[in-house]
Amino acid sequence: MWKMAFRGTSCVPILILPLLSSLCQSDDQLTDAKPLSAGDMLVSKGGDFALGFFSPNSSNTSLYLGIWYNSIPGRTVVWTANRDYPIAATSSPMLAITNNSDLVLSDSQGHTRWVVKSGITGVGVTAVLRSSGNFVLQSPNGTSIWQSFDYPTDTILPGMRIYLSKRARVVRRLIAWKGPIDPSTGDFSLGLDPKSNLQFVIWQGTMPYCRLSMLNNESVGSGIYQNTIFTEVVTGTGDGFYYKFLVYEGSPYSRLMLDYMGVFRFLIWNNRSSWATVTEHPASSCDLYASCGPFGYCDSMGTVATCRCLDGFEPAGLNFSSGCRRTKALKCGKPSHFVPLPRMKAPDKFLHVLNRSFDECTTDCSNNCSCTAYSYTNLSSNGAMADQSRCLLWTGELVDTGKYSNYDDNLYLRLANSPVRNNSKLVKIVVPTMACVLILACLLVGIFKYRASKRKKYGIHNGAMLGYLSSSNEIGGEHVDFPFVSFEDISTATNNFSDSKQIGSGGFGKVYKGILQGDNEVAIKRLSKGSGQGIQEFRNEIILIAKLQHKNLVRLLGCCIFGDERLLIYEYLPNKSLDAFLFDDTRQYVLDWPTRFQIIKGVARGLLYLHQDSRLTIIHRDLKPSNILLDSEMTPKISDFGMARIFGGNKQEAKTTRVVGTYGYMSPEYVMGGAFSVKSDTYSFGVLLLEIVSGLKITSSQLVENFVSLTTYAWRLWADGKATELVHSSFAESYSLHEVVRCIQVGLLCVQDRPDDRPLMSSVTFMLENESALLPAPKQPAFFALQNFETEESRENSVNAVSITAVEGR
Repeated sequence: MWKMAFRGTSCVPILILPLLSSLCQSDDQLTDAKPLSAGDMLVSKGGDFALGFFSPNSSNTSLYLGIWYNSIPGRTVVWTANRDYPIAATSSPMLAITNNSDLVLSDSQGHTRWVVKSGITGVGVTAVLRSSGNFVLQSPNGTSIWQSFDYPTDTILPGMRIYLSKRARVVRRLIAWKGPIDPSTGDFSLGLDPKSNLQFVIWQGTMPYCRLSMLNNESVGSGIYQNTIFTEVVTGTGDGFYYKFLVYEGSPYSRLMLDYMGVFRFLIWNNRSSWATVTEHPASSCDLYASCGPFGYCDSMGTVATCRCLDGFEPAGLNFSSGCRRTKALKCGKPSHFVPLPRMKAPDKFLHVLNRSFDECTTDCSNNCSCTAYSYTNLSSNGAMADQSRCLLWTGELVDTGKYSNYDDNLYLRLANSPVRNNSKLVKIVVPTMACVLILACLLVGIFKYRASKRKKYGIHNGAMLGYLSSSNEIGGEHVDFPFVSFEDISTATNNFSDSKQIGSGGFGKVYKGILQGDNEVAIKRLSKGSGQGIQEFRNEIILIAKLQHKNLVRLLGCCIFGDERLLIYEYLPNKSLDAFLFDDTRQYVLDWPTRFQIIKGVARGLLYLHQDSRLTIIHRDLKPSNILLDSEMTPKISDFGMARIFGGNKQEAKTTRVVGTYGYMSPEYVMGGAFSVKSDTYSFGVLLLEIVSGLKITSSQLVENFVSLTTYAWRLWADGKATELVHSSFAESYSLHEVVRCIQVGLLCVQDRPDDRPLMSSVTFMLENESALLPAPKQPAFFALQNFETEESRENSVNAVSITAVEGR
């Protein structure tokens, strides 16, 4: 019943390199008399797949032999033969079956770049591209000698069977591309953990990056997504086991892929010129290996994955990088008990004990005082997993665990017993304790009343702050699990807000660098009393950022309210904000084109998360270079959510009588009518993109005469075919022409006047990361003046108030 899901469409021409001719032939076979040269293709029956030579970049002169989807726009490559041995386009590559019946890829100089030994003498060996996308070398009687399905690169296609291990050795892994346009072997790979052969792991080099799942009797799963019915199977073979991915006949194109950033995705073609992501791992930064530290776990049961401590543990530091510590220490010889934690992902670094029942597994851990936890699940009865036992024991720290709705396993965690053992002792202990508590309570009440009279208007304790922050109607009054930091600690960390600790400033106030709890470097934003960011914006930023988890969003670590003081504690990012590089004549040379392009794509992914991938649609409303912070590796992180708004349900846009943002980055419909939506952020992103390419501010004195706006200046250069004149001289030697021109076109699409004409951020990220995607022509943007709007100072007397912040960087 199960067949590969490929439609029987006819063969259509695709774009090869500009220097090569486009050719589409219906023949799906390669013979000794008919080799494959540059410009030729094999096309599978039905036209779904093509095999030929491709270049991943139009400016790249290296050619690779690969297989891609033939009947959809662009080129989605699913397999590459010579990924680490490209051939120069001028070297006339050829794939041929030799006189020895071997399959050989060579260049015009006779150098062999890739070879498959057939082990057969004589004639009649052929190679065929099957309708499943499998390239097969076969003997004269049709027997398979070699097939590409046995040697995947970064993609799993329906019907592909991958041997994971054989004779207790890992034999096959998916290996990601090195970059979006570099098919060579990348840093990330996906396969079994060689230490146990019981779990799938995404690796970054030799280090675990994300653990996916354990192999057990649930390693056969199925599901339905839109019109696609899919099944995953892990089967034992006696000396190992393999993985197989299947989809039902008639389903759209689908594939599993490990991308160059280490994300394993299940993708389905949505018939709208793009691939839709069904699932991805890691789904959040919380899913990264050991991200919650020892004895911490990633709680994915809510709408946003959050690090928490296991039962009986508390945070060991300001954030979860230090993990959690026991509230009561375990000691050998002292009483202890086990608490069941349901739906838990098994922690890493376990000991697998064979031939144990559940009771025996429990006993093994109970009798070993160094055993901190155990878990038990039956294995499949097939082949290599026929032991029918999985008793897992842990000693020492528990790392990389999580709570997930689709997990059924219990983790049994060892905790120290309460000192109360029987009723007689209970009376002896509880009565004196209660007396002490009552006396202490009376003392505390007196102390509290005394301090309250002295600090009546100065302090808000943590409980009050928690209630205050949780009162937001926009999040439904949900509990905000968030650390509060005392004003005294912050004052100490900043040397009483010394000028030597100040690292930035703006209309909101000043930013200081400090050290909290030992050696944790943080950035502390101190809102000035005259700041346009009021108490509502302060609360908005805390509630939003505390619930958001993404590598391209800044992490908020804590907050403080003390009298008139409002302070926010962020992760410290040593490279500060993007504008500090972008508009500084002495530092802009640090931003070469690859760095700028990665910043552009990172900001786009962060916005896509806010708009689409987080639980609620979040509009930032103040995207600009000074709100893009850079870490030590120049990874961009969107910050400053004081102006952000949340959309719930099917709400798509809203209006306000209080327009807030920064002149030049706000969309026309927002400035003129107060209407905002996700397309408002798209407009701001377009302006930011053009600034990154040009090195010019949106309103720059460096613009030529008659162009008062960067958007209109960029559009005129584009319309005149001079788009590359927009490129800043600081990276003129390092840029890729294709990438720069594509970025300028995407930026102009984002700043179009009508919101309906602007792309969604999902389309923007697709256009930036897929060089073969076709881009529509942008429409001319209009420059709109802002002469008659009120300033921040006079907004209290204005019905349609506008809050404008300066364009200067922090």
